[in-house]
Amino acid sequence: PQPPLASAPRVSRRAPPPKPSLPTSPAIGPMAASAAAKKLTLKSSDGEDFEVEVAVAMASQTIKHMVEDGCADNIIPLPNVTAKILSKVIEYCTQHAPKADDAAAADSTGTATAVKPDEEKLKAFDTEFVKVEQATLFDLILAANYLDIKGLLDLTCQTVADMIKGKTPEEIRKTFNITNDFTPEEEEEVRKENQWAFE
Repeated sequence: PQPPLASAPRVSRRAPPPKPSLPTSPAIGPMAASAAAKKLTLKSSDGEDFEVEVAVAMASQTIKHMVEDGCADNIIPLPNVTAKILSKVIEYCTQHAPKADDAAAADSTGTATAVKPDEEKLKAFDTEFVKVEQATLFDLILAANYLDIKGLLDLTCQTVADMIKGKTPEEIRKTFNITNDFTPEEEEEVRKENQWAFE
């Protein structure tokens, strides 16, 4: 009768192994696991909902502060951003959001080799990302400013700066469809006051 009793405790000890398999996810970190799985819904000004990962949404300091201050439930209204622009903003943030795979690769292979290919990929993405109509570009600037996404704001503003660089005032007016409302006298006065800019 004793051998069955001796084997019974072994069976009961084998029953708990599902518990040891549970601590494998906390090895990543309980916060990291829940953040990766958790999603937020962003509602555009025209009523369209976008479900995004928290890590992507947190690229926006505005959204981050709303979440941290407890001002946001699962649906965050964004009254200043249309669906068309919000989808572009989400595309940008998704590409630029830190990825767990990248962090693991950086740890195993060394930061210099892991980061460089990503930087090149992001530069290529950014170059293509800003190839949009002027109106869309300006809306992206407004959205990046409102949502407080520094990288996107820098990228879009730099794109506009590059469009202006090396152009005469008349060429700039033509590029941005700006009508010249200065009289010849006023224009001459501005040129005199800002002589350094025309050299």
